[in-house]
Amino acid sequence: MTSVVEKRLGALPVAAEFLHRLDVAGIVDGLCPSAASAHLTHGQVIEALVANRPTSPMPLLRVGDWARVWAVEEVFGVEPALLNDDRLARALDAIAPHLEQLAGTVGARAIAEFGIDVSRCHWDMTSMSVHGAYVEEGQDDRFPVIKYGHPKDRRTDLKQIQAGIAATGDGGIPVHARVFDGGAAEVSQVVGAMKDLRKLAGEQEFLMVADARLVSYANIAALLEAGVPFIAPVPAAQVKDGVYAALDLEQAVVVDWVPQRDAGKDPAEREVYRVPEDVHTLAGPRKRDPVLTLRRILVHSTANAAGQQAARAKRLARAAEELDKLACAAGGRHYKTAEKVAARAGVIAAKRRVTACLRWHVHQDDAGLPSLEWGFDQDVLDAEAKADGWYALITPLPAEQADPAQVLIQYKGQGTVERRYADFKGPLAVTPVFVQHNRRAAALVQVICLALPVFCLIERQVRRALGLEQTMAGLYPDNRRVRPTGRMILHHLGELNLRIGNITDPPTVQITRGVQLHLLELLGIEVTQTRWPQT
Repeated sequence: MTSVVEKRLGALPVAAEFLHRLDVAGIVDGLCPSAASAHLTHGQVIEALVANRPTSPMPLLRVGDWARVWAVEEVFGVEPALLNDDRLARALDAIAPHLEQLAGTVGARAIAEFGIDVSRCHWDMTSMSVHGAYVEEGQDDRFPVIKYGHPKDRRTDLKQIQAGIAATGDGGIPVHARVFDGGAAEVSQVVGAMKDLRKLAGEQEFLMVADARLVSYANIAALLEAGVPFIAPVPAAQVKDGVYAALDLEQAVVVDWVPQRDAGKDPAEREVYRVPEDVHTLAGPRKRDPVLTLRRILVHSTANAAGQQAARAKRLARAAEELDKLACAAGGRHYKTAEKVAARAGVIAAKRRVTACLRWHVHQDDAGLPSLEWGFDQDVLDAEAKADGWYALITPLPAEQADPAQVLIQYKGQGTVERRYADFKGPLAVTPVFVQHNRRAAALVQVICLALPVFCLIERQVRRALGLEQTMAGLYPDNRRVRPTGRMILHHLGELNLRIGNITDPPTVQITRGVQLHLLELLGIEVTQTRWPQT
């Protein structure tokens, strides 16, 4: 009889290679050295935690179970029994005071080791809702505090903690991440993010791209003073619909750019962008503050216009249906008085957001019974329709450095960082977090922020190895050619197993499908040549 043990190998060798190149364990151990008698260093524990996220994310209290089933000991040399809850918690406590240094050092290492272009960085924040009381008086205020805020998932009943990520235009690699209080205002974090990115970029100039929360007088003034160029959308309230309605769409320049989602469509069905330009001014909160003047790129999207027209038609249809019912019910048991009819009409107008265009009047007959007469103001609807599809971007970039079309194209990369948050909360599973203290919550979120560049670098490496086309077959059952994503790559590599024999029978990697071998070749990983420890 022969004793054979199999363990899940998955993408552990790939994660180990990228973690080694990023020197995560070495950086952690440099910031928070372990005791000489420790069986594992803090760097080894954090490295194992980071490797857990892109391979098989588990709640904190089950990491040891994951390590026993997976080939963690064979790849990282870490005994599964040592990854107990207490050891993981002590490692998180150790790195908690050094989160900013850890993020900055790993980000700088990624830029240098992988030659990442940081000339354009996209900044955004997200929130993670948590379950539990997390009383503020019982939290350590030296670390991000879990509290109520404005959650992106709209769970206002839950407290939260927040994270901010800066992803590069080159492959969407998150080179910088920070953890924030649950109640931190996003608009107040822009300047800090800018300073952190300047340190990472060194002497190289970079363009900061963010969402509308960047646009405040204090932020714009700080960015201009620091000489950091930026692109951001203007908050809708700062540009009146009349500005858009007065524009001549035919005079606007058509942008020679096709969104990736429209690449396979007939040219007549593709989204079209047009861009005129004017000036945007921003006044300070005090009279003595100088007025800031910036370029304003006015963008029209045919897809946005169609979506807004459809949404308006839907709102009008629903409002009309409810108003017709009210007109029929006026004078009946529930709406016997003019006041009740008027109150209900007002509720419908507010709920369906048709207050601006709705015209209505309540009449009373000789018996005092009310009736409702209503209609939509077509002039108002026509004016609203002229503003459909428009939004505005502001930037200090000079026209000779970036024309209006180029400004729009560079801004369009902002979806990159938003997709990274989908990876952050999806394949890397930020939600199964079980910790007792806010310092550990912040440290664990930072660990996931360290796993995100590993995830993204794997995707970037595969795409770059594929060449200009960046597509491959074998990822889907129908064998169509698609751009590989980090999620797809890890899914296929996740089926790899390691068969461990005896001292005369070295461990073997079981590769069952050609796509797995192809992905390993694209990543430059020779799993068959790995020197597995003998058992």
